[in-house]
Amino acid sequence: MAARGDIEIIDRNAARLKPAAGSMRAPSASAAGPFEPVVPPRKGAGLGDALVTGLLVVYPAFATVAAVVVGFALSGGGA
Repeated sequence: MAARGDIEIIDRNAARLKPAAGSMRAPSASAAGPFEPVVPPRKGAGLGDALVTGLLVVYPAFATVAAVVVGFALSGGGA
């Protein structure tokens, strides 16, 4: 155990920390980069959007049913 006289006392003002809010900068009003993102014109949902949405809904359901059928066929517990 260290004796009380062996411990060096650091000056009380040497280890002052600055508050976090003091170093924050004000947010900039300008854009972050030299290029602005181009917003594509939207007319509304078309046939392509409906087809992709339908595939995103139907394909996982079909794949789940197919995986269950294959699982039953491989395990021999189907019928």
